[in-house]
Amino acid sequence: MTTTTRPSLLERLRNPADQVAWEEFDAQYRELIVRYCRRSGLPHSDSEDVCQGVMIAMARTLPRFEYSREKGRFRGYLARSVHRAVRTQMRRRLGDSWPVDDEHLADLESGDDRHDRVWEQEWEDHHLRLAMRTIRATHHPRSVAAFDLILAGSGPSAVAEELGLTVGNVRKIKQRIGERLAALVEQQLGEEG
Repeated sequence: MTTTTRPSLLERLRNPADQVAWEEFDAQYRELIVRYCRRSGLPHSDSEDVCQGVMIAMARTLPRFEYSREKGRFRGYLARSVHRAVRTQMRRRLGDSWPVDDEHLADLESGDDRHDRVWEQEWEDHHLRLAMRTIRATHHPRSVAAFDLILAGSGPSAVAEELGLTVGNVRKIKQRIGERLAALVEQQLGEEG
């Protein structure tokens, strides 16, 4: 599965009948969109609704979308689309007497750069998650378990003891997977343009 929005995927999405491209797009961006919505204050069900709405909007607009690096990155286009959808959903919910933080909605309305920072953080986390999927699929499960424990804050000695490895093995795993993770994220970002 692809890990970035390559111009070739965007070109394929211009054909609404290319089901494989749309499934790839959905698999790549659904989690990112839902997580951003949740961090923006929407409950899970509304976040899923916003995501579905964004996907439908993309299906309508991407057939006419022409990728141009000079105009900006696709992630900016997607961010603006998601941001507008979140704002619309919050306004809709206010009509239902939904308990939303007025200051938060005002930030959304004014285009406060906090939401840009939230999007950028979600974008970075998204790439880390995608890279970790590749790591999990391509590395030995015990190595991945060791790396997960290290990420969770366990020291090399504790990881070695828990998994029956040497401390030296744990340090090599940490270095090898850490370098691979960084390379995957760099590759994803490079393919993005």
